[in-house]
Formats: sequence, structure tokens, C-alpha cells
Amino acid sequence: MKIKVLIVDDSALIRAVLTEMIQSQPDMEVVGVAPDPLVARDLIKKLQPDVLTLDVEMPRMDGLDFLERLMRLHPMPVLMLSSLTQRGSEVTMRALELGAVDFVTKPRLAIKEGMLEYTEWVAEKIRAAYQSRNGLKYRLRPTPKKGAAANPALPLAPVGNRLISSEKLIIVGASTGGTEAIKDFLMQMPLDCPGILITQHMPEGFTASFARRLDSLCKIGVSEAVNGERVLPGHAYIAPGNSHLLLGRSGANYLCQVEQTALVNRHRPSVDVLFRSAALHAGKNAIGVIMTGMGKDGSVAMLEMRQAGAYNFAQDEASCVVYGMPREAVQLGAVHEVAPLDQLAGLVLAQLNKHGERALRI
Repeated sequence: MKIKVLIVDDSALIRAVLTEMIQSQPDMEVVGVAPDPLVARDLIKKLQPDVLTLDVEMPRMDGLDFLERLMRLHPMPVLMLSSLTQRGSEVTMRALELGAVDFVTKPRLAIKEGMLEYTEWVAEKIRAAYQSRNGLKYRLRPTPKKGAAANPALPLAPVGNRLISSEKLIIVGASTGGTEAIKDFLMQMPLDCPGILITQHMPEGFTASFARRLDSLCKIGVSEAVNGERVLPGHAYIAPGNSHLLLGRSGANYLCQVEQTALVNRHRPSVDVLFRSAALHAGKNAIGVIMTGMGKDGSVAMLEMRQAGAYNFAQDEASCVVYGMPREAVQLGAVHEVAPLDQLAGLVLAQLNKHGERALRI
């Protein structure tokens, strides 16, 4: 049975391009197209699509307003179509909060090269959205208020006596559904928590809005990582879109390294790259957390983290939007504990307390 997709976009050209892309996939089909949300509303009832692609800025009804009503009255997997602008990125973050599974950027129609890669990317996102159906109910709970091979350029070497720092770190990786999972996790972190490095699969231009949004909601500081900056307690560092984030060292200090080296597991940033650098430079001082996401990025290097002495957690299947990356890590034997999203932060802090850190409270 094919995945049934309904396209909602006011641009006839975009509708045509997306239709051609989706129809080229053997496991999916376009069952209808709509120029605005009001037409889409009737088609949803008639066609019962599995996945909806939704533009934000459309006539007759704003895409966000439509998304909010849809998730309240007829929740279903929605993939947002976003523009590469600051407003586009900010609106996209809001759409993810309202329940959209993920987003893709609008295709650059004037550039023929790379369209095959873009088609595969869109198809992968649609498959992930389709697989996410069991996670919809969990993701739509009310938002709390503020209070595989890893990169061959990073050969694994024995850590041994190189660990001259006792400073702890929390290392996080996520993909599909990860923006909301990371938000929930960070909102529970106290001001005296260890430094946190995060890789979330996200294109360039969107991570800055993501970091600003988190910074406005969390007790701790949250920002895009800057190459060479020191990793400090009470702060989280987000891998910039289209750049790998690595953990580096300068003497006893941990540093952020931001690089635009080759894609790993078809991703940049890649979770494997971050996790492997944590295995190299932090070892037993790291706690690894792998969250919701499609694919296997992060699983191989999380095992290397465990072998280097790190203690690792994985988000459980019931609370994941897509139980892909955590499942792969668990099957490899890279994970010590599996837990629901709403328990992960508490378990991480409890693990830190077990190893002699001063009391950390949510």
C-alpha cells in the first residue's frame, strides 16, 4: 500500500514540482492538491491522506492557523514547506511546536542540479512523517511554561590518561521530532547543569531561530555553537545548520569546534561526528542522549562513547516521533538506559549526582 500524500500550496508551480517528485517514488502517491487550506479541509475529509505537505503563507487562511485547527480537530502527520528566510525559520519553529512532524525548504526551481538529491530528501521526510503516526498523541500534549561509520577524518584513539578534566558534559543527538524533544529536555535543566552539546538535523538558516527560541524558554543559556568558544556549565550549544559540531580540548578546557567537512550518514551536522568527538575528548566524563529521529546517525559513535566510559540514554519508542536512531543505538548495545522523554532529564541529572557532582535539581 502506498503512502497517500495531499499537497497544500498556493503556487501551481510548487504543486506541480512536488507532485512529480512524489509520484516518482514507488511507495507513495499524490492523492490530491489544494491551493489553500479551505480546499484542503474538504479534500482531507474526502481523500483521507496519510501525510499532508503544507505551505505557511497562503491566501484565505494562514498556514499556522490551519495547522493549529487541524491538530485540534483531525490530527495527522504534517510536513511543512518553509522558505529560506528569517521569518520562514521562525514560523517553522512555531509550526513544529503546533505539531508538524518536520519541514523541508522550498526547492530552488532555477537550479536543476541537485533536484534528484532534493527529491530523495523530500521522500525521506514523507516516509518519516508517515512512520510518526503513533507519536502524534504524545507530541500534542500541552507545552510546559518556562521556569554506519563515523567520520573517517576522526580516527578513534585510546583516551587513556588524556582525561585531565573532571568536568562533566551532556551530549545530545536528534533528528525528526527532535526540536520539541530537545526543548522539553532543556527546559528541565537547572542553571548549574554541565555544558550541553547538541546536534539536531536541521538545514542552514533554521538553527539560529531554534536556538533563540530555546534560549527564551529555558533557565540555561542556549545558542548556536561558535568555533573555538569554551563550553561552559549552564549553557547548551546547538550545531549550526550545514556544519558539524565537535567537542574539542584546550588543556583542561572543553571547546566547540565547528567544521564544514564532508557529510556523514548523508548529514551535516551529523550526530556520529559529535558523539565520536565526545568519545575521544570526554570519555567517562560524558553522558550521551540519543532522541527521536529516522535513520541510524549517532548509533555507531554512541557505542564508541560507551566503550570510552560514557553513560548513555535513549528515548523510548512510545515518546519518539520516529523510533529510528534510538532503536539502532539500543540494538548495537550502545545504550545503558531507555526512558520516556519526560524522564530523560531527571535520569541524566541523577546519573551525574551518582558520580560525585554537586547536587543538581530540576
